[in-house]
This record gives sequence, structure tokens and C-alpha cells, in this order.
Amino acid sequence: MSTPAIVTENVDAWLRRRRRRRNLQTNETYAALALAVATALALVWANIGHSYHSFWDTPAALAIGPFSVELSLHGWVDEGLMTAFFFMVGLDVRRDLTLGELRLPGRALLPVAAAVGGLVVPALVHLGIAHGTDGAGAWGAVISTDTAFALGMLALIGPKRAPRLRAFLLAFAVIDDIGALAVIAVFYSGSLNLVALGCAALGLAGIWVLARRGVWRTPPYILLAVVIWYALYRSGVHATLAGVLIALLMPVYPVRTADVDGVDEVARLYRQSPHPATAVVLHEALTYSMPMNQRLSWVLPPYVNYVVVPLFALANAGVALSGRTIVTALSSRLMWAVIAGLVIGKFVGVALGAGLVLRLVPASRLPGLDMPRILGLAALSGMGFTISLLVANLALDDETLRDQARLGVLLASLGALLLAAVIFRVADRVCPLPPPPGERLCRPVDADAELMTGDPDAPRTLINYADMSYEGRWRLMEALKGIAHLRDTGQARLVLRHKLSGPESLLTALALEAVHHEAPDKLWRFHDALAELRGQITSRSITTAAREAGMDDRTMWKRIKSAADEPKVLADALDVEGLTEDGSPVVYIDGRRFNSLLNRWTFSEELTRIEAAELMGPAEGRHSGGSGERP
Repeated sequence: MSTPAIVTENVDAWLRRRRRRRNLQTNETYAALALAVATALALVWANIGHSYHSFWDTPAALAIGPFSVELSLHGWVDEGLMTAFFFMVGLDVRRDLTLGELRLPGRALLPVAAAVGGLVVPALVHLGIAHGTDGAGAWGAVISTDTAFALGMLALIGPKRAPRLRAFLLAFAVIDDIGALAVIAVFYSGSLNLVALGCAALGLAGIWVLARRGVWRTPPYILLAVVIWYALYRSGVHATLAGVLIALLMPVYPVRTADVDGVDEVARLYRQSPHPATAVVLHEALTYSMPMNQRLSWVLPPYVNYVVVPLFALANAGVALSGRTIVTALSSRLMWAVIAGLVIGKFVGVALGAGLVLRLVPASRLPGLDMPRILGLAALSGMGFTISLLVANLALDDETLRDQARLGVLLASLGALLLAAVIFRVADRVCPLPPPPGERLCRPVDADAELMTGDPDAPRTLINYADMSYEGRWRLMEALKGIAHLRDTGQARLVLRHKLSGPESLLTALALEAVHHEAPDKLWRFHDALAELRGQITSRSITTAAREAGMDDRTMWKRIKSAADEPKVLADALDVEGLTEDGSPVVYIDGRRFNSLLNRWTFSEELTRIEAAELMGPAEGRHSGGSGERP
């Protein structure tokens, strides 16, 4: 075996191991199960002696010179570790506001309305039941959805292959988390220290300046984050608010081609002279190429999902379930107010808010996000675990009342899960979801008319709907070159179809068709020359690429001007219209859309997986198409 082949095999094996580990670390169902196990352990621990509360009440102080923080272990979990949880939530919000569903007003309106309904109605339901009792002030415990728990349970009981449901749940869950934190800051914080608040504001301004100046190293952000957290702690505002505020200032933007090119250049230098100094520069170039928000969003989930949130559950879910406690809770208006607020109030509020927007704003209606499924999500939003327990501890001083509220939260979360499971099951039977748009290839391959390379009778087919004016067109070309051996050995055929985003993409598509018609033997040389061009595509650059491929450019332009190939180009573009919002490619493998990262390794893995599934039988073979991000 040649040295490059050995290197490729070793890299593939490492990536395979890394993918398995990453899938375990970020699996939302596993994270929810870890949370459930921690909750069960807390309940067992709280009922086998008196050590539970005495342990978590143990004081622990941290002091550096005149600066000190004195909290119990319970307080360090609630105000310290949970800051990381809210920081991760804030990163998701910031990314959605800039790059995701929330950046478009029409799409943002639906989760915003659902979140507002999910904040207001549960509070009213709780106050209506608990009014005039000592537990009335705990209305903030029923307004928030536990994002981690809800996402995990959605993956477990929700409809399969419905990514818009997850995006919608995440969007409105993080919005009502922000609302809940605002409620904590306003209604459940102590007396305010304005000087400390001013210091926190200055720290946030410092973060903003760092982000604006493009500072990409993490130590300055960490230093200011510690200052902001301490200032908020001293101000009387719940310190976890620092996590969301800092996250909303973290830089986020699409990865820039120039930064990726810089990494490639440094990697080339490292190959030429492997040296520690060059390795350090390469590491820095890689770090710089990825925005801070995306970097932190990749690093944090394993620690938050499997350490922070389970520890929070362990510290807060312990309720002594003695006969007296249960009898008292059953007759307590507080417990029933919490249950009704989370199960009924969240369901009604989210469903009402979303339903009004769907009726009044037709642009908010998206495929796979219909009212039956929204009702299931509305029920699931009643899993208010994390912030509900946090607010209960802040709002109630009496330990008996706290136990009643905690028991209500636990029972409500279980009830919300069961209600959501029933609604999803009924919805799937009564009105099953149609396949996601573009999930399946809409037209078969016509070997005589397609821009195709490889054996026409190859068992595997990869179809690339490409916009050749797209800035990152060269990346996919490099990925496809990585699986050229599959094409050369007759294992796969590659088909190029057109995707349009503007006049430049139409011009390049017509040029490709012209070369295919007039000089088919020069087509792929011309394609590679186009892909390697940097910057905006122009008539001049197309002519240059044609000459580099050995094509008579006058013949090509004559064919382009005749518009003879325009119907074929437009037909290709219509196949994938609206599937992406930029010029990024749309890829199908064996007729199913490939939703993973587009690189040599993911292509090879998917083709290998399909072949293995076919050998295992038709039941396995029916599942195809990657999803989720892989290295």
C-alpha cells in the first residue's frame, strides 16, 4: 500500500473513532437520560438519611486578596456552574439571531409568540391557583422550559427526520430562558448594588470592544467574564445572568474563505518544514479561522450535558418523600399551582401564541411545522426542570414549601412528557408528516443528457447541484477529488447539475453546458478551471478558464448566446429551489439528500455505509443519507 493510502486510512480510522466519541458526547437523548439518572439519585439520596441537605449546605469560599465569594456547595452549583449552562444557551440564541432561523423577522415571529405565550399564561395559571398563599410568589417557577431535557425527549418521542421541530423548540426555549432570567433579575434578586452593576456593565462593554476589534484569543474574554460574574454576584442580581449576556456578545459570522486559505498556506509550510514553531502558527491559524461562538459551541456541550446539568439536578431535585410530605403536598395549593402552570399553562400559552401567528401571518408557515406537531411541542415545553427548581429555591424560604414546589416540578415534568408522547403519537397517525422538501431526488439521471463522469452503470450515484459562481466552489471540488478513485474503479458516477443564485451562476451554467455540447472531452478540465478561480466570476474569467481547458472560446460563447441550453439549466435549478439560502451546493447520494458535512471523508463513509446496509438487507438499506455534523 502506498504512503498516501496508508495516511488516508489512518486519518479515516481516527475520524471514525472521533465521530463515535462526539456522537456520544452530544447525543441529546443520552444527555436527558443523564439528567434523569441524576434526578433519581437525588431523590434516593434525600430519602436515606440526613446527609443530602447537610452536604449541599456545606460552605465553600474562594478568596483572592480583598475579593471573595462565599457560597454553599448548592450555591456554587446554582450560581457558578449553571452560568456555563446559560452561556451555552446564549451562544445558541446569538447564532440563531445572526445565522439561523431568528435572523428573518417572519421566521422569528413564530417562536417569539410561542415563547411570550409560554411565559405569560403559566404565570397567570399559577397565580390564579396559589393566590393568597405563601407560595404565590413562586410564579416564576412555571415560566421556563428546560432546554436540555426537552430536546432530549423530543429526540426520543418526537417524529423522526423533522429538523424544523427541533429548531422551533430550541428557538422558543432559549427565548423563554432569557425571559426567565430577566424575571429572576427583576423579581428574585436582592437589593441592588449600583456600583457593582456599573462594573458589570463596563466588563460587558470590554467584551463588546474585544469582539468588534476581532480579538480571537480566549484569555481576554475569560478574564472579563470572571470580572462580570463577580460584579453581578456582588450586585444582588443572580450571577447566572452573566452567562447569557456574555454569550450574546460573542463574535459569530460565516467562516471566511480568506481565513481558510490562510490555514491552507500555513499547513503547506508545515509540510515543507515540520517544526514546533510552525505547528504553533498552524494551530493559531486554525483557531482564528473559526469564530469564537462556533468554537465554544463545539467545546461546551459535553461538559454542560454530562457534568453541569446533572450536578444541578443532583443538588436541587432531592425531596424527602415521607408520608407526611406527600400528604401535605397533595393538599398544597402550591404544588397543584406548579403542576397546572407547567402542564396546562405552558401547553395553552405556547399553542395559543403559535396558533395566532400561524393564522394571522401566512409567511410563518413552514413545511414540517404544522399545528399538530406544535401542540406536541407545547406539551413538551412543560418540562421546566432546571430554571423551575432554581426559581423555587430563590422564591421560597421555607424548606417545606420548597419541597412542595420541587415535587410539583417533578410531577409536572413527567406529566408533560406523557402528554407530549400521546399528542405526537396521535398526530403521526391522523396526519403524518410529508417528507422534507428536497429529501428525495425529484428526477432520475439521464445518462445521455447529464454532465457526468464515471461509469454510467456504476452502482452508486452522487449528484451535485452546484452554483459555480459560489465563492466556496473549490472546496467541494477538492472533496470530490478525494473520492476520484471510486469513480475511476467504476464504483460511483458523479453527476453535475446546476443551481442558480444570480446572473453569474446562470452564465457559468450555460458555459458548462456549451462546453459539454461542443467539446465534451474538455468539459471536466473546464469545470476544474472554473472551480479553481478565486473571486467573482466574470465573462473574462470564464473565457480564461475555457482557454486553459483547450476550448475554442468563440464557439463556447456562440452556444451561450443562443440560449439553447437555458431550459435544461432552469429545470435543474427548479429541482432545488429554496433548499438553501445561499450558493452552497445540494448533494444527493443514491437519490437521497446528503445532509452531512461535504468532504472526502463523509462522502466515503456514506458510500461505504450504503453498501454495507444493502448487504445486511432491505430493512437496513432503506435508511440512507447523512445527518448532523461529522468531522
